Amino acid sequence: MATKRERADVAAACGDSVSYLYQIAGQHRYASPLMATQIEHYTRTVADLSDGRLEPVPRASMVRHPEIFYGVVPESGAQEAGGNDDA
Repeated sequence: MATKRERADVAAACGDSVSYLYQIAGQHRYASPLMATQIEHYTRTVADLSDGRLEPVPRASMVRHPEIFYGVVPESGAQEAGGNDDA
């Protein structure tokens, strides 16, 4: 549902091509954990600007082993939790 411009913006921000993002979305390829985190971050930004038309893509949906993200705080939550470091 993203426009061509929105897809191009996410691809450019991630340093990759729209074609590669299509391969990940179609599950023909898997993203690295770093790439998946970047895609999640930038799709969240684009979704916020879309007035509810788009949703961010969860990083766990783009990797071969999504369990690597179990227990990892999402980026938006990490900023809130960052100041309360009791450990």
